[in-house]
Amino acid sequence: MNTLLDLNKRETGLGVLPSTLPVVELARHVWIDERAVERLCRRWIDEKVEAPAWDERYHWSDGTLRTATAILVLDAWNFCFWPEPGETKWTVKYQGKELNGYMALAACVKRAIEEGYELYQPAVLAKLTKKDLKKIFRGKGEIPLLSERLEHAHEIGNALLKNWGGDFVNMLKAAEGSAVSLVELVLEHFPCFDDVTIYRGREVKFYKRAQILPVDLMGGMQGESLVQFHDIGELSAFADYKIPQVLQAHGVLKYSPELVALLEREEKLVPGDSAEVEIRAAMVWAVELIRRELAQAGRSVPPFELDWMLWNLGQEPVENERPYHRTRTVFY
Repeated sequence: MNTLLDLNKRETGLGVLPSTLPVVELARHVWIDERAVERLCRRWIDEKVEAPAWDERYHWSDGTLRTATAILVLDAWNFCFWPEPGETKWTVKYQGKELNGYMALAACVKRAIEEGYELYQPAVLAKLTKKDLKKIFRGKGEIPLLSERLEHAHEIGNALLKNWGGDFVNMLKAAEGSAVSLVELVLEHFPCFDDVTIYRGREVKFYKRAQILPVDLMGGMQGESLVQFHDIGELSAFADYKIPQVLQAHGVLKYSPELVALLEREEKLVPGDSAEVEIRAAMVWAVELIRRELAQAGRSVPPFELDWMLWNLGQEPVENERPYHRTRTVFY
């Protein structure tokens, strides 16, 4: 198996891997156990683990290109679902099922459109009110960072109206079948997706929600030529708080005693804290190590599918699981 020092060869146009590599090399709180990577890969090969399919039950689509804008909105709102200690966890009941986290969000977007909110129309997004969002996200408990989600809707709506003829499809056309180009356009025109931080004076790029957008477009618009991205494999994994928890439970990520104690106390890490950046960077590179290990075994799996596989593992309790790191942020 390759060592981390050999892993700077796969550089994408987005620069996520090369910018996060120094974080992994200099980390004081988080490390990757390469033997655990090997064990996990052997297990996945033996058990023939596959990425989960796109769940059409909770994602809105009408079979037209309007679906693309609904997915853009979904990913603009896809962050930070966990409650403060003692608060009620935000959950939504849809089609008779109790949902939380991302699936609750997807169901809320679908439910809202079914109830008459045309969230695929930029003019509607630009004029949403906090009252509208409270109705859209109604359920048990409250979704965190409601005001920030409203700002994201306004930003997207106004930018599409001003620069793209009021249609996200024009941005898709401009990307010309490149996921990397689409991410770059999204970062340029929608600052709410610009997931960048600083670690020991160096710029570190994650672009979690921006990178997940082309993947979600492919999942939600299967067969649509505009979203058949030829370079989708160049994207990195999507650095969040759930997948590091899964990787830690499987022994792939190792945390310092100080960080373990902080997580057990459910203390928050501020955005940009060294431990927070190290967790996210190590997650990105752990997935890259998994990708390379599987490739050496003859199984080619792009990072986004590995991300989905790990996320799916995390939907059920995992043995040795510790609390995920808690950072109030709009980026994941």
